Amino acid sequence: MNRRTLLAFTIALMTSSLPTIGWAAGQKMTLYKDPQCTCCEIYAQYMRDNGFEVTVVPTNDLATMSEEHGIPANLQGCHLSLIDEYAIGGHVPVDVVKKLLASNPPLKAITLPGMPAGGPGMMPGVKSGPFTIYAINNAGQSIVYATE
Repeated sequence: MNRRTLLAFTIALMTSSLPTIGWAAGQKMTLYKDPQCTCCEIYAQYMRDNGFEVTVVPTNDLATMSEEHGIPANLQGCHLSLIDEYAIGGHVPVDVVKKLLASNPPLKAITLPGMPAGGPGMMPGVKSGPFTIYAINNAGQSIVYATE
């Protein structure tokens, strides 16, 4: 991504004129996970404990689904959650998800790649440093969205 594209993407994130959907308690989330994964169930409970209404759906097509929702293979997380028009990849902290929903930026997805130790739902584990959460815009470009 060149500097001009990055600048335009950053400005679009900061100045979006789209109406705000916002976050509200009871927000519906559908979490797609590998049938054998247990950390995804813990993440689902973490989101429930933070006010989301979570439905868990086992699937063997997680990688394909993530790509279909704009998350490239190198940025995919452990599971895929769908909230309104957004895809959330992996163990993204609830504060970052709420920020996304409250600000309603023109994005397809945010994602925390892999299965980072110490992340929400990754028990036990010790967080070794800040997590980098990426945003993917509607053109498929990714930038750092948050560090947590």
